[in-house]
Amino acid sequence: MELGKEVLPLAVVVMGVSGCGKSSVGAGVAARNGMRFVEGDQLHPARNVEKMAKGIPLTDDDRLPWLDRIGAEIKTAQDASQGLVISCSALKRSYRDRLRQAAGGRLAFVFLEGSRDLLLSRMQARQGHFMPASLLDSQLQTLEPPTGEAGVVTVAIDMALDDMVALACEGLKSAAIKGGFHAG
Repeated sequence: MELGKEVLPLAVVVMGVSGCGKSSVGAGVAARNGMRFVEGDQLHPARNVEKMAKGIPLTDDDRLPWLDRIGAEIKTAQDASQGLVISCSALKRSYRDRLRQAAGGRLAFVFLEGSRDLLLSRMQARQGHFMPASLLDSQLQTLEPPTGEAGVVTVAIDMALDDMVALACEGLKSAAIKGGFHAG
């Protein structure tokens, strides 16, 4: 039973702070379900990337145009009846609600959750990524965990990637069966 065929059009946002594995898990979920994967960081305006690369945290004003680009990507996929998995930190509920609105309420989130120590070690081990480890604490301070929000699957990051992807897919299928992708 594939997600994309079960509840088309379905969009999944893989969310969490930097270093949690959004890109890897998102690509895995997309591959297992025959859906397209979009790396949300590639939709950031150049000024956002430059700011983060300098160790300067983004503000809401910086993030809103980026969220709107992600929302437009989701809407385009849904209008074409195509499943989509996209990575996006989606740190605040207001950001997630903005994405839900762009998706017409039909949107699922996979929240990747882990300890600061594990996240920091992952960020320090990355090479060639614009986001410095020095911004982890600002992201953790900004994060409003999606506890109690509909259509959210939480996956701990302290396991193998294949296990994380499997748990995310299982949770998404369960939520789809229960109709948990609608806002409200």
